[in-house]
Amino acid sequence: MAGRGRIKEVAALAHVSAGTVSNVLNRPEIVSEQTRQRVLQAMTELNFVRDGLARQLRVGQSSTVGVIVRDLASSFYLELARGIEDRLALDDRVMMLCSSDENPEREDRFIRLFAEQGVQGILITPFRDESATIRHLENLHIPVVSLDDASQPCPSVSVDHIDGARQAVTHLLDQGHRRIGFLNGPLELRPCWERAEGVRQAITDHDASMDETIASITLSPLSADAGCEAMTTLLERHRLTAVFCVNDVVAMGALRALRRARLSVPGDVAVVGYDDIDFASELMVPLTSVRQPMHDLGWTAVDMLFNPPKDGHVWFRPQLVVRQSSSGLGLEDDVSS
Repeated sequence: MAGRGRIKEVAALAHVSAGTVSNVLNRPEIVSEQTRQRVLQAMTELNFVRDGLARQLRVGQSSTVGVIVRDLASSFYLELARGIEDRLALDDRVMMLCSSDENPEREDRFIRLFAEQGVQGILITPFRDESATIRHLENLHIPVVSLDDASQPCPSVSVDHIDGARQAVTHLLDQGHRRIGFLNGPLELRPCWERAEGVRQAITDHDASMDETIASITLSPLSADAGCEAMTTLLERHRLTAVFCVNDVVAMGALRALRRARLSVPGDVAVVGYDDIDFASELMVPLTSVRQPMHDLGWTAVDMLFNPPKDGHVWFRPQLVVRQSSSGLGLEDDVSS
């Protein structure tokens, strides 16, 4: 039968009352399994689809959670979003996903649209090191969880990027490298600031000099092309034996620059990335990278949205995965430290 069947039509076909159909939709636990299956079969035959808008008007809230990330082109945020989606699906909730592109006007517009939709909450990766956005959401009485930024005045899930960067640079120092390039993003972005602090701590732990050991350059956007250009600049200015990159995409650009300069990896220059996204282990020279539990981060953020913990923050520890690009391991080797 074409078209959407109404509740009364479903009830007639299933030989039950309209109230029973409503219970199947809203309180299935009080309906016998046999009756529930009969109603579901009738819904299928009639192409019945619940009117979500009407339900939203009745209960005053949708089953939707808004998600605002910085850049949907990033594999990091895609895996994060998958964790969010998987957790929401357990409770028959869905997400509305969008990217701020680090544009405050765009971010504010999405927040307004989410508020108009009556979302149950918002998960957001704020790109400004300030709490104005969070305060705005609180004023709208919308529950919010900050993704990967514990500096905000709201519940948050974060990765210890200081520890992640410290692991990466410690690995290079332990390999004997004493002239290391560092391709980082703007320090206004907290994860970039934390990576810089982790680099500093690793150098201090080895009683080395920052000025003599680290040659850094800031790039934006954090893209492969920008990484290639920045790596080329570093090679023109310094004699490097290793480079640590703010993320794996930038590291891919650095590898391109090294290949153009006819430098071998890791023979001439060792390379370490960050994020451990899918392609990292599939490159011609498998990339050593700091693995973030991105899926777990998204899953936990949803849990926190509906069941905020007492301390308000959950931290995850990243893990260095050592591959051929920094150690000369065989192609089949993949050693987590």
